[in-house]
Amino acid sequence: MIRTPQNVGWNFLRLFPRLDISDEVESLAAKRIVDVPLPPKAQADALHIAVAAVNEMNYLVTWNCTHIANATLRSKIEKVCRSQGYEPPVVCTPQEMLEEEDQDA
Repeated sequence: MIRTPQNVGWNFLRLFPRLDISDEVESLAAKRIVDVPLPPKAQADALHIAVAAVNEMNYLVTWNCTHIANATLRSKIEKVCRSQGYEPPVVCTPQEMLEEEDQDA
């Protein structure tokens, strides 16, 4: 059987709005590549953060600790977002998110 979102229980994703890559997102991502700095291969990673910031997401949950959930880059990422008028999302791994929920309980 071929695994698809429909047969592996991913239907919950339909509850989330689709966030598009607008001109604002592309501009913020390009600024992040230059100002952080990041290698050109990290363009998709820059877009992920830019989409979240431009769309005012509170959190960006990811397993990508190379260019996104990276403690050494976090302050630079936040600075770039704020310099362009966007509040950066809290970037964390799923494990960190679950730990935060446990502490709130």
